[in-house]
Amino acid sequence: MEISRGLPSVGQTDADHAPPGGAAAEQHALPGFEAVARLATHALGVPLVALLLGDGSTFWYTPPGQSGTLALDDTLLAACRRIAHHGVAEIVADAREDARFLAPGTDPAHATVGFFACEPVFGLDGQRLGVLFVVDRRPRLALANGEQAALRDAAALAGTGAALRSYLNRIDPSTRLPHRYAFFADLAAQLAHGVGTAWLTAIEIAPVARFNAFVRAMGHTYADALVRATAERVQAWTTPGMQLYMVAPTRLAVLLPGAHGAPSPARLDALVAALREPVDCLGITLSLQPGVGLLEVEAHELRGGDPLRRVMNASWIAMGTPSGWTVYNRSDDERQRQEFFLVTELAAALSDGTELELHYQPRVALENNRCVALEALARWRHPTLGPVSPGTFVPLAEQAGLIRGLTDWVFDHGLAQLAAWQREGLDVRLSLNVSSIDLDATLESRLAAAARRHGVPLNRLELEFTEGTAIYHNELTRNALVALREAGVGIAIDDFGIGYSNLDALRRMPASSLKIDQSLVRGLGNRRHDAAIVRAMVALGHELGFRVVMEGVETASVLAAVRDMECDEVQGYHIAMPMPAAEVAGWLRGQAARDGASC
Repeated sequence: MEISRGLPSVGQTDADHAPPGGAAAEQHALPGFEAVARLATHALGVPLVALLLGDGSTFWYTPPGQSGTLALDDTLLAACRRIAHHGVAEIVADAREDARFLAPGTDPAHATVGFFACEPVFGLDGQRLGVLFVVDRRPRLALANGEQAALRDAAALAGTGAALRSYLNRIDPSTRLPHRYAFFADLAAQLAHGVGTAWLTAIEIAPVARFNAFVRAMGHTYADALVRATAERVQAWTTPGMQLYMVAPTRLAVLLPGAHGAPSPARLDALVAALREPVDCLGITLSLQPGVGLLEVEAHELRGGDPLRRVMNASWIAMGTPSGWTVYNRSDDERQRQEFFLVTELAAALSDGTELELHYQPRVALENNRCVALEALARWRHPTLGPVSPGTFVPLAEQAGLIRGLTDWVFDHGLAQLAAWQREGLDVRLSLNVSSIDLDATLESRLAAAARRHGVPLNRLELEFTEGTAIYHNELTRNALVALREAGVGIAIDDFGIGYSNLDALRRMPASSLKIDQSLVRGLGNRRHDAAIVRAMVALGHELGFRVVMEGVETASVLAAVRDMECDEVQGYHIAMPMPAAEVAGWLRGQAARDGASC
């Protein structure tokens, strides 16, 4: 008789205390499990077959009429859970010698479980759903080849039943299209017997952030109507034999018939053009930013693979391309997976703190060659990847919501180092880079708290914002900058000259320094137009009351050209490379000795 126990989980009833032989609640039914388990007990000669799914549901079967029937008691269930966590096949020839199968204080001679074997269970999309177990009272030497094959076949059939339980309702209620589970079921059916290929098309309706803005502004009714309108356009594009699916809140997918080749570029251009046409949805007209991805999937890729993820990766990348469509590219996929890996590793590095360090690059005043500031630059040395460029990990930190943690780490470690230099008698300011995400009402209090912890005056600090962050500010960010200036913190506009400067906003900025971008400064020795532009920027900066800093001074000729422009400070490899904290004091004293300046 089949007994099904649904362990507590969302949408299920706790049937842990159902009496032996009791009927399971209907919502716990697993299609075909009893037949699969009956075949397994017959083929393997075992008195207990159990299935533990990833959602916590547990099903077991014991043949009727057996005396001394094995029970899936708490000890055996706990062992099954531990083994299921690893998700691999395992055979325990003599479970009496395995502590996992023994209740505390039980004599191995009186153990009820003698033999144990399991096989992972996969769904139609190749993802692991759980593990199928077989248990016997007596130890065995091993499973014969035929018995191992029978166990694998039983696990495959159990996976089909587990998947079928989810696929019984194939329809997405909003669009009335088949949903993601139906997509995988149909794809598996098309690639039955493990042979052949299929073409998949994924359609990203709009960037997730923009779609969420639709929901916030207009509500879910409007968003649902927008998705249906988009689906109608895709449906009109399809030809007989193609099937359209709703696979995610903002994503559609098309499964092409088995004999169908890839859509031609002209056909894909037509689909993108149709999707880019303005949509009149509930009386409001708007234009979307769709992306269409294309993937050819082989039958063997269904087991343990995820073709839908890969084709959606292509559709996401396509949103940023002029054509609006692209074919899946493994290198693009690997790059995104690497970025995700780096994000998780960066989070761990911020928590641990041992892989991150600060390097410091001097800024020198031209009037006396005195070092007036050190710019703190975050460096990350990953234990296996080696040095990771700030140009890589800083944008990732911004995208992943880690930038505040990184900024606070820089504040804490940078100010601790500045305090140590002050105790050594070194008189220097510290410049810290800040992201646009940090620029809010909490920034001044976060910086002030770090300054109090380390006993550093705020007037020894400067914050650097990029031109775009500083110029395109609102009243809230302006108030935050004003609060910082009033507290004595310097404000530098970084990378100036490569954005689209609003001169009126620049005039009203509570900034103290203007740092001209190095891409303009590097060309001073040989590009006449760059020299004219930089000279005008220097004059503008001085007229507005800013100290002007030249970044990217990397050669003697560029330094000579800069001196003729009457700028205030210079920074770059010709002056000094970014250096670890341990080298800074020696460099400062050496610089003072060479130029007769005080540090």
